[in-house]
Amino acid sequence: MTLLKKSDIYRPSLPSLFDNLFSRDLMDWGTFNFSTTNTTLPAVNIRETKDDFQIEVAAPGLSKKDFKVNFENNQLVISSEKKEEKKEEEDNYSRKEFSYQSFQRSFTVDQNLVDGEKIEAKYFDGILCITLPKKEEVKPKPPREIKIS
Repeated sequence: MTLLKKSDIYRPSLPSLFDNLFSRDLMDWGTFNFSTTNTTLPAVNIRETKDDFQIEVAAPGLSKKDFKVNFENNQLVISSEKKEEKKEEEDNYSRKEFSYQSFQRSFTVDQNLVDGEKIEAKYFDGILCITLPKKEEVKPKPPREIKIS
């Protein structure tokens, strides 16, 4: 059974566009994945294993020389900058196109968990893989059998 207010009986119950316009994700600019240069930030996967943390950054079309990875003051900063310029001249027509792409993502790293001196990065098939090894003292230890005397 549905309860209706008396005014609902006389007015059709259509959802109003303005009822939730400003509460929708469409208006939440913070949820969009854009950098300060209005370029799309690459997606990341973060995985934890027993020995390390692994960050995968999807960045097709870039090469390893386009990246810069820094670790300082417990911040892992991944950035990229790529400039490209094309120029075509044909008869009386001339065309010059250029593009500029950049992004920067940063992650706060717990210094008690990660050995910052052993962080490694590799780029292969459009994926930048960064490995952050855990410190030996935080890795899980196998159970130790205690002999009973």
